[in-house]
Amino acid sequence: MAWNEPGGSQDKDPWGGGGQRKKQGPPDLDEVVRKIQQKFAGLFGGKGRGGPGPKSKVPGIVGVAIVVLAIWVALDSMYIIQPAERGVVLRFGKYVDTLQPGPSIRLPRPIERVYRVDVDQIRTVEVGYRAEGRQQVAVLGEASMLTQDENIVDIKLAIQYKVKSPDEYLFRDRDPDITIRDATESAIREIVGKSKMDFVLKEGRSEVAARTKELLQTILDRYNNGLLVTSVNLQDAQPPEQVQEAFLDAIRAREDQDRLINEAEAYANEVIPKARGGAARITEDANAYKAQIVATAQGNASRFSQILHEYQKAPDVTRERMYLETLEKVLSNTSKVLVDVDKGSNLLYLPLDKLTQRPAAEQPAPSAMTQAPAQSSAAAPSTAPLTAQEDVRQRANSRSPRTRETR
Repeated sequence: MAWNEPGGSQDKDPWGGGGQRKKQGPPDLDEVVRKIQQKFAGLFGGKGRGGPGPKSKVPGIVGVAIVVLAIWVALDSMYIIQPAERGVVLRFGKYVDTLQPGPSIRLPRPIERVYRVDVDQIRTVEVGYRAEGRQQVAVLGEASMLTQDENIVDIKLAIQYKVKSPDEYLFRDRDPDITIRDATESAIREIVGKSKMDFVLKEGRSEVAARTKELLQTILDRYNNGLLVTSVNLQDAQPPEQVQEAFLDAIRAREDQDRLINEAEAYANEVIPKARGGAARITEDANAYKAQIVATAQGNASRFSQILHEYQKAPDVTRERMYLETLEKVLSNTSKVLVDVDKGSNLLYLPLDKLTQRPAAEQPAPSAMTQAPAQSSAAAPSTAPLTAQEDVRQRANSRSPRTRETR
């Protein structure tokens, strides 16, 4: 008969409850918790359903602690440094290394700590003003500076910098950003104090910025705070507001002065080359005239020497030739016409058109001497003009040698 049938034995309960189940109440809560703990202990190396005791709890807690510790070590030892960052490693508070971009494995905290520093970020510090959105608010305590000639100017300066040494940036200076602001103000005051106001306000702005950058970097290197100045921009340099109108008048006067000077220089640059060119041309003309006169004189002297040499050989012939050449030269420049009356006729032909229209630039033609031929035909008389040289030669031949020498 089954144990659970009516009339059966209740002592045969396979769960060992027997007839006591009716006598006992609901299961005890502590007993349930104990059983659950035993099951978890069995999973982590315990005795499972063995006897409940302290020895069965210890191995389970150790296993859980080991797993948690392994996960914590794995997560706290892996570091991935970005390209723009550097990792500063501290071991028990002492600097030991700087991590470069990429994955790295270090000891977990609290043994080692890694501080990330962005070394590519361009930071800005402003002196003399503060940028609030698109507006600039002046800070008179920083902007007003004294120049070498004891004038006051308002300076607005912007400094851009970045971190060059992460470990020095973190541990050499308590607040590097405040330090660079103070160092910038000190540097610009020193540079402005060694310069005159006109130099700072006009042509010396770029030089003031360059000298400020150099001096500021020297100060930061002396402090060893790991900062590198990338640029110094002189935003504005103006006189104080109280004297700004008078200063603007002075600036306009200087601009007018510069304009007039530039106009005068332009006029001088235009006139001086022309004058120099004219002087050079006159000098060249004078040299050419000199060379011409000298050459003419030398030619005349050489010609006279040659004529003298020929005259010594044949005085009469040379004298006759010189006489004829002189007459030809003289008569060629005159408008008179020589007429031989003895051998002429009543009808004469004179080239008046050529004599009156002879151009001055051309060499005048030799004077014509018209002679009417002695022909018997009176109806159509003809005239044949003779040159002065031929006429003189004919006259000379008709004279006796004695008469020519007398002349």
